[in-house]
Amino acid sequence: MQEATTFKPLYALTHAPIEAYFSKNSDDFVVREIPLYEFSGDGEHLIVEISKKDMTTSDALHALSEVTGAKMRDFGYAGLKDKQGMTTQFISMPRKFESALANFSHEKMKILNLNVHKNKLRIGHLKGNSFFIRLKKVLPSSAKKLEQAFVSIDKIGYANYFGYQRFGKFGDNAITGLELLKNGTINGKKSKNVKLNDFLISAYQSDLFNRYLSKRVEISRFVSDFSLNELGEIYKKFSKNDLKAMKAQESFFKLLPGEVLGHYPFGKLFLCENLDQEAQRFVKRDITSLGLIVGAKAYEASGVAKELEDEIFAEAFSLTSKIAGSRRFNWAYLENTSYKYNEENAHFSLNFTLQKGSYATVVLEEILHKNIFE
Repeated sequence: MQEATTFKPLYALTHAPIEAYFSKNSDDFVVREIPLYEFSGDGEHLIVEISKKDMTTSDALHALSEVTGAKMRDFGYAGLKDKQGMTTQFISMPRKFESALANFSHEKMKILNLNVHKNKLRIGHLKGNSFFIRLKKVLPSSAKKLEQAFVSIDKIGYANYFGYQRFGKFGDNAITGLELLKNGTINGKKSKNVKLNDFLISAYQSDLFNRYLSKRVEISRFVSDFSLNELGEIYKKFSKNDLKAMKAQESFFKLLPGEVLGHYPFGKLFLCENLDQEAQRFVKRDITSLGLIVGAKAYEASGVAKELEDEIFAEAFSLTSKIAGSRRFNWAYLENTSYKYNEENAHFSLNFTLQKGSYATVVLEEILHKNIFE
């Protein structure tokens, strides 16, 4: 096996690893897609709500295609779902194929509901996903630690890292994406697979995002734990006034002057020009910090925030003409949280909802403080 090259981001919380067993199977990992809007009940597009286990979204589309005769290009979906676990999601297809689903039967997939709508589903047409996770072999002492960690994350939020799914089995997707950007090759050979190329380049962008966000988590930790004089020695790029302003912030995650902010959970982007004022809005979860998905069209930061980005993204800035770029939440929040411990079975169950594009496995790793698949 190749040595993994993926960067390991810093946890926000500081507790020791918690002992619990996690298996991403259909009983212990359940994902339910939350649509962005209500379906109209009228239109030319059939909306098929499916549940599936041990199938990718692509597998599910192929199964529907075989039964209905619809082409792969006819389908629409809001997001890709993992193969492992039990997942529910919405698929759109032309309404003319509805009758072919009357007797649909598949050992790994069920049709839960049919609706109609005016528009085809597109990537991003979802509000978020709700998750059920069951941890096993949890002793009472570990259950208490899980409760404390989960409550802490519910209170302060979490670092919105990209999860392992982006980086490949051997953790080498990001470095391959960099090779593509530089040379147009994969392992020295030209690649004409546009979808694969886009995915690998996205992995490179995601890796840089994680590195930057990890640095922000480090800064937030240090600002809380060290004196102004000590911070001045560690972070020479920050003025004493910058450090004072960050130290005065109530939230764990410290905002920087000049960074890109956005209304939460969605809305207009803008620069942080009044740090004290925006820090108060951040505590109320009205706004949040947005990290860089490097590229030519990404909203640009200023001041000390841009200086920090310039350090992390230096190599990538020479390649931005080849990628569009965007912004992504650095810091996000759990919603609809609950937990339950069954001492008799040694099971600890978590329920929560995440905004689209966020990873439940990232939240789980923050809770457990270890690689969840070791």
